[in-house]
Amino acid sequence: MVALRGRDIDTFLARPDPGRPIILLYGPDAGLVRERADALLASAVDDPDDPFSLVRLDGDELSAEPSRLIDEAMTVPLFGGRRAIRIRAGARSFASGIDTLADTAIKDCRIVIEAGELRAENPLRKACERAKTAVAIACYPDGERDLAKLIDDELRIANLRIAADARASLTALLGGDRQASRNELRKLTLYAHGKGEVTLDDVMAIVADASELKIDPIVDGAFAGKPELVETEFAKAMVAGTYPGVIISAAQRQAAWLHKTALAAAEGTPVSTLLDSGFPRLHFSRKANVETALRYFSVARLASIIEVLATAALDMRKQAPLAAVIAQRTLLTIAVNARRRG
Repeated sequence: MVALRGRDIDTFLARPDPGRPIILLYGPDAGLVRERADALLASAVDDPDDPFSLVRLDGDELSAEPSRLIDEAMTVPLFGGRRAIRIRAGARSFASGIDTLADTAIKDCRIVIEAGELRAENPLRKACERAKTAVAIACYPDGERDLAKLIDDELRIANLRIAADARASLTALLGGDRQASRNELRKLTLYAHGKGEVTLDDVMAIVADASELKIDPIVDGAFAGKPELVETEFAKAMVAGTYPGVIISAAQRQAAWLHKTALAAAEGTPVSTLLDSGFPRLHFSRKANVETALRYFSVARLASIIEVLATAALDMRKQAPLAAVIAQRTLLTIAVNARRRG
């Protein structure tokens, strides 16, 4: 079984194994999936804008005719050169095409498949993990170490430093979607261009506003029992073009963090200490809502909510056209039931 983890992922992405031309990228961080797919495809063909070199396929359409994948992979470009196939997986399986392709000698063609979160028993994931010519790479939201590297990389390019308090706040505001985090960092470096150092004021002026507008009030409102706030801010996020999966991912992280914090509080650690010392560090404007959430939800209820959010994330992937409806309904349910005891 070939499912890369940790540093093996970075090694493979830097120098893809030509013996494994089929690459499945999957996970809740859609931005990271796209970023890795773009990099793999850019290094696979001479001109990514050439439709003869880079073929784009829809997974749901491919499921009706899996043999098309083999035909495309074996096609020799009219004018020579390398070739690549980009597939966006949907709700329908085309795993049989992967099984057939895995037993076929592929020359000068890389197949990159982009998918959402896939469980271990998913046919597509299983097909790629068992194939000798394929590899599966999970794309999860950035952790503290990943965010630190991302911040350092973007600041280095812009020849900027960052103050310690600005870094702490910036780290707490990023994550959930790699592309969104990178976009916010690039806006920040453009704003601070020529200053030499990024300050806390810079972060709060550029990144905090964008993050709070789209996600934080929705998630905080759900756990603080404020359905009206959830409904209003969710609508704003949809108008702003925020993908619903990013919001649910943020809610999953918040639920996990609240669960961990509630466990520590049950063992006697003061909540104020936990809020000041934990990761992610909270902006002061969020603390009241988080304290309210910790009063409302027991450890057991938070564990149940983690399961509810995981189910919602899976349902959104299976029913992509209903993703916004599923996300909003799930968050409103949490908000409406927040004050319920037991």
